[in-house]
Amino acid sequence: MTHAPAPALFQHAIAALTEVLRLNHPADAALSRYFREHKQLGHRDRGFVAEAVFAILRHKRSLEALVLPQVNARRLLLAHLACHQGLDAKALEALLRHGEAELVEHLQQRWAAIGRGEDHFDPSGPLGLSAPAIALDLPDWLYQRLLAQYGAEETQALVAALNRPAPLDLRVNSLKAERNAVAAQLAKDGIAATPTPYSPLGLRLAGKPALSRNPLFMDGAVEVQDEGSQLLGLLLAPKRGEMVADFCAGAGGKTLLLGALMRSTGRLYAFDVSEKRLNNLKPRLARSGLSNVHPVRIESENDARIKRLAGKLDRVLVDAPCSGLGTLRRNPDLKWRQDEKSVAELNAKQTAILNSAARLVKAGGRLVYATCSLLQEENGAVADAFLAAHPDFVAVPVADILAAQGIELPGLEAMPAGRLALLPHRHDSDAFFAAVFERQAK
Repeated sequence: MTHAPAPALFQHAIAALTEVLRLNHPADAALSRYFREHKQLGHRDRGFVAEAVFAILRHKRSLEALVLPQVNARRLLLAHLACHQGLDAKALEALLRHGEAELVEHLQQRWAAIGRGEDHFDPSGPLGLSAPAIALDLPDWLYQRLLAQYGAEETQALVAALNRPAPLDLRVNSLKAERNAVAAQLAKDGIAATPTPYSPLGLRLAGKPALSRNPLFMDGAVEVQDEGSQLLGLLLAPKRGEMVADFCAGAGGKTLLLGALMRSTGRLYAFDVSEKRLNNLKPRLARSGLSNVHPVRIESENDARIKRLAGKLDRVLVDAPCSGLGTLRRNPDLKWRQDEKSVAELNAKQTAILNSAARLVKAGGRLVYATCSLLQEENGAVADAFLAAHPDFVAVPVADILAAQGIELPGLEAMPAGRLALLPHRHDSDAFFAAVFERQAK
């Protein structure tokens, strides 16, 4: 059984949670700032605070329903410790104020009754009208979208998977190392690693070991990258000597994969509107050993430097800005920070970026549109609209592309030929969508 934190650490968790729950910044950024401001917290203490904060973000709505009518960071943390960690009033005695022992006892009794089906979340009151959404820890609007797309049974399985922490996946840099050799070296370092189910470059670690000072990481032999993200790069499947673009490169995880697949030959553009994100790519690029990557900051998808490359590129990856709702295992705050309006705004941006990126692709070239979203309006709807507006592009069978690389992915038979949907309850990866197109000769 988990032990109660020391009173001082409990107060730090409350303070950090209070800051994160403002939802003004991504949760990981808010936590990093808190830890920088409180350097006295050791590795284990930071681990407790981070795990508690992220668990409460995952289950925020049901915990709020339990502690009503007074919702604050302290009561949410007590509810987490009582209900999720199984700590009773005696175990928490050193942390409790007057009357809170009775609160803890009430929370545990009600939580157990809900688990047995003898109690339920009240759908009335300030938390909204949807009791199933409360039970699944979703905002009403997102619950309704998922219910319409997946049905009640699969929505429940999907959300249960999204509410579990993600495993830690690595991508082996094929320019520098071989997967089995990396796994063997990690084992010598006391880190258990097994091959990922689908990506031939992936390793899944047991637990969350510190890697930043591991020689394999420092030498660029491995990078942290979810298996689903690796599969997106493998869908583009660039070849030696080609001209390729990662249109929304960000910090460059997929860029590094594409460069390795190209064996550091040809020319690989890493476009992004953010100088900061491209700067974050530089140390990773230095470790990787790649010499074919050209980071380029652009003003927008209509930048003149992009127009000059029209019709010249063999392959273009568009990992579009999106709601990120497929990454809730890692970023549970997104379900509380996104809303219907923000998704609609992203839709317009996604369409504009895809249309612009398509201009780069030469006849016979490949274009991959990808998101880490669960929502049809960010995924299939954007791909359908693109095909309707661009008759010179056709869908490319995803199963054939993956099979050529020895990858068999379950569930593709239920998708349109040019589409990929990765879901955590089916593939144990983050949720990703991809549509693959090829430009036909006019």
